[in-house]
Amino acid sequence: MARQVVLLNPHRSETAALPAGYGKIPAVARAADGPVQVRNVGEELGLQVTVRGKLEPLHAKMTELADRAWPGRRGDGRFTAGQ
Repeated sequence: MARQVVLLNPHRSETAALPAGYGKIPAVARAADGPVQVRNVGEELGLQVTVRGKLEPLHAKMTELADRAWPGRRGDGRFTAGQ
């Protein structure tokens, strides 16, 4: 019986494999000149950044992606295009 290899986390370049709402986040981080804050990504995505509660779901998504090593996360809370 042959074994099949299954990737639990897709490669970084495969943004199409991300769930809906996640695919644009790594692209925004890559397009930035340096580390980005959640507020900066929210502005690029067209979210209402003046209300803190609107950024919390985005922060959770970015943290989840950083845990999977898509955008890197720095100690100061900003995110980078990679680690």
